[in-house]
Amino acid sequence: MTDAVPGLAADRENAFVAFGLPGGPGTDEFWAAAGTPASVPADGGGWVTLFLWRGSPASIEFESWSEPVPLRRWGDTDCWYAEVPMPERLRVTYRFLAGDEAHADPFNPVGAGGDRSIAATPDAPAQPHWPVIGADVVLPLPLTRLRWTSERLGGRRTVRVHPVGGGGPVVLLLDGDDWLYLHPAMTAFDSAVASGEMPPVTLVFLPSKDRAAEFACRRELWEAIRDELLPLVAESDVPSDPDRLVVAGQSLGGLSALYAALEFPELVSRVACQSGSFWWTPDAMGLADPFGGPLGGSIAALLRGRGPAGLAGLRVAFDVGEHETRMLPHCELVEALASEAGAAVRVSRSAAGHDRAGWREALLRDVAWALA
Repeated sequence: MTDAVPGLAADRENAFVAFGLPGGPGTDEFWAAAGTPASVPADGGGWVTLFLWRGSPASIEFESWSEPVPLRRWGDTDCWYAEVPMPERLRVTYRFLAGDEAHADPFNPVGAGGDRSIAATPDAPAQPHWPVIGADVVLPLPLTRLRWTSERLGGRRTVRVHPVGGGGPVVLLLDGDDWLYLHPAMTAFDSAVASGEMPPVTLVFLPSKDRAAEFACRRELWEAIRDELLPLVAESDVPSDPDRLVVAGQSLGGLSALYAALEFPELVSRVACQSGSFWWTPDAMGLADPFGGPLGGSIAALLRGRGPAGLAGLRVAFDVGEHETRMLPHCELVEALASEAGAAVRVSRSAAGHDRAGWREALLRDVAWALA
């Protein structure tokens, strides 16, 4: 799907002028102007996107969207490049692998943690509340830290809490460390609340210790959140309304969020779910093809037992990347079953694969809708 396109630039003196780069590859003029990734329309639709690397052999590793793409060297210069076909509407996280090390793209100002960057095709929707932050920037952290020692789950965790706009309903962000250290959720929610796109909220960043175990439809996790974590948040000095709770999760976190709404309806009645892993069954992880089991997995089985008004109090926003071809059938069935069971359902598709970079704007929009 993403093999480099040989010959697109190979016979041109100014090889990458179509991408806005002057001069011969490897020259001082060329590197001074280098700013990639850069995209041009491809014959037949979609885009061809140029990635550059300087000085050594390397490959590009994309997050879930494609297989790694090797870079090609331009003659005997220090310029290594790949011209990667991309579909319409794609935002993707990637990094360069050079030897045993991973690197962010030095020519791309949009970072996601210390060794990742984000590329977007020109037709990908904007993400106005998410600031452009370089890979070397240390993201701001909430001032409040709660030390949670869980009797049910075992171990200790540091849970950070941030009141947005003075605080309000609790938004529980599963995989909270990703939203603290890779993507600036605190800043993005501040911006969305300041613009009036959502009411004030209190963000609770919940880190995971073992995602596959904790988010796999596990009752103990939600009993611990109900009986231990939320009382800890309520007793803190941070203004919050734990009785109004939105659970936001992605991938296995999205699976766990909807599971909580089905099994703990008195606790969870508002869910923002991005690319929920609805292929999951207790034995799916051991299969050669985890997606090949029953459509909708264990969540679909739980939903089929609900009557036409069984989920009348639930608001759940579903989003999934439009390029997640294996995920879509599982998600579509769960979306339909939840609606048939009486839940208020919102369905959307992000310009992404299975990638947090594509879920970012959906997270803000869907939390706002869940609280409407």
